Amino acid sequence: MIRIIIADDHTVVRRGLKQILMEGFPDATIEEVVDAGDLIHKVMSSEWDVVISDLSMPGRSGLDALQQIKQNFPKLPVLILSVHSEEQYALRVLKAGASGYLNKDSAPEELINAVQRVLLGKKYITASIAEKLATTLGHDAEKPAHEYLSNREFDVLKQIASGKSVSDIAEALSLSITTVSTYRARIMIKMGMRTNADLTLYAIENKLL
Repeated sequence: MIRIIIADDHTVVRRGLKQILMEGFPDATIEEVVDAGDLIHKVMSSEWDVVISDLSMPGRSGLDALQQIKQNFPKLPVLILSVHSEEQYALRVLKAGASGYLNKDSAPEELINAVQRVLLGKKYITASIAEKLATTLGHDAEKPAHEYLSNREFDVLKQIASGKSVSDIAEALSLSITTVSTYRARIMIKMGMRTNADLTLYAIENKLL
């Protein structure tokens, strides 16, 4: 029996995904969690065949959860879903160990296929992602500024750009205020920016929010 866990903070989304999965895997056991913290706890305490996680959730991000899951269960396939386009996040999550990336708009048509592929130990990569992977090889100079950030710096960037204070970010990511300030300083240097407003504008222009 296939065991699948879904992580998303929106009840309607979880129910929709579960309904789609039950049609393709009628005998599957499917459980739901609302955030990355609960996801990590469930994965650590039970055995699963597939993890399906939203990228943006309250508190720790899906990317953060992905990294922790892969550190402990490197062979456990994780599918990342997001409202953001593939060009903004797909490469980052694939490099972090995800087995695939799905835009939520395409999930109804592609979810079953994606799960079937990752259950076989394969990657779920769309044609557009494959093209981007090929295009980026050997073209580091053309990467946008945020591509040079570590995954943790990237998480902090998104939190800053969404208007959260350093103390709010520290609480959400379970970090100290000093650590968050250090990450912010690194982000500013790497991206050549001076203010939070600059980061917010950049995030909007590059569709990171």
